[in-house]
Amino acid sequence: MLFAFGPRSALLLPLVVPGLAAALWLLGRFGRRRAAPDALLALLLLVPTFSVARWMLGYAGWFDSHDGYSTFMFYWPWDVGLALGPAYYLYFKSLTNQEFSWRQAWPLLPGLTQALLRPLAAAYDLLWWRGVQHRPLPYHFGTQGVASKLLDNLSAPLDWLGLALLLGYGLRVLADYRRYRHYLNDNFSNPERLRFAGLRQLLLLQAAVLTLNLVFLALNAALDFSYDAAWNFYALQGILIYGLIVVGIQANYAAASSPLLFEAGPQPLVLPVPETLPAALGPPAPAGALGEATQPLAALPIGLPPPAKTNPAPPAQLAPELQALRTRLLALMAAEQPWLEPELTLAELAQRLRTNPSLLSKVINQGCGQNFNDFVNGYRVAEARRKLADPHYRHYSLVGVALESGFNSKSTFNRVFKKLLGQAPSEVVRPKS
Repeated sequence: MLFAFGPRSALLLPLVVPGLAAALWLLGRFGRRRAAPDALLALLLLVPTFSVARWMLGYAGWFDSHDGYSTFMFYWPWDVGLALGPAYYLYFKSLTNQEFSWRQAWPLLPGLTQALLRPLAAAYDLLWWRGVQHRPLPYHFGTQGVASKLLDNLSAPLDWLGLALLLGYGLRVLADYRRYRHYLNDNFSNPERLRFAGLRQLLLLQAAVLTLNLVFLALNAALDFSYDAAWNFYALQGILIYGLIVVGIQANYAAASSPLLFEAGPQPLVLPVPETLPAALGPPAPAGALGEATQPLAALPIGLPPPAKTNPAPPAQLAPELQALRTRLLALMAAEQPWLEPELTLAELAQRLRTNPSLLSKVINQGCGQNFNDFVNGYRVAEARRKLADPHYRHYSLVGVALESGFNSKSTFNRVFKKLLGQAPSEVVRPKS
């Protein structure tokens, strides 16, 4: 196979090969598992990989060979930019909702149409023009036909349309991601691995590349850059390929094992949770004083007596049936201690109470003034606080205390503990051996 190694073709090769390999692996996995995120991530990888591959093969001599290699370059669908924005949007939807259906994939139709333009041009130029009419191809030393040339003239408007779609769908995903974080806090007690924070960072990186693309297209229209100058921009796109591989595969594995059912749109009202310590606890305790009292957080009794002269803040006005459910909820939390289960979800807790998740969420939001995540983590912090003050746990590390209290990571434990108590767990003076 023709491949003229040079500085520019060789430098793009390490970007193209991993992108193609990862996309093919994901498509194979999609064939076995039928998981939509695998197919959509493969599409997200193929769009920039094909774009970079065209420049790699161009610098490897394929355009200048004036034979079948050149013909291939003119008729392969290298540019499918109209699919990129919709693919990001659908990929996010498929990650965050296990009931995602391909019937929702209609935004990909413009990209699919764009991908078919080159094969249709090949059918006209190569099969009809040259094969049936026996007429030579009129452009690029007999390797490009009239239909392909027409598509070349349409490439700039399609590029601008693709960038507009990417901008619109990118903003939609970022807005939905903010709502998705609220959904996680309302339904999961340990949502860290489901936040897909890398996906948000990847979108911001894509936004930076989009900005550079707009600048490049504007300057290219005015200054008519050389191919060598344009190469630098396409090499930059290779960063996205590696980012998609790392972030996407991690997200796919996390989503595959979690009951995510996020629906973008208006979300239930969640009352704000104060960043300061609840009134029943008073101001943050100084280091060393924490071991002297292990009272629970406000409105979160776990069977320990509340501190003297303080009372939990009364809940918001609830209907009698909701007030009864709140009482049952707090009784269950005190008796069964479900917060010790690291992966506890709102649906699981609702099942134990024999109610539906939306009703339970309303009780927690309005009756306790918290979302589900903060509600459960309040119990966990109270349990960790008790263990840190207990001489029987003095030989436990902070990680051990966190795991024994229902947290599944030290980072989450540190963040929540400091949020509710105003000090890090490491600042607590524990009983001496």
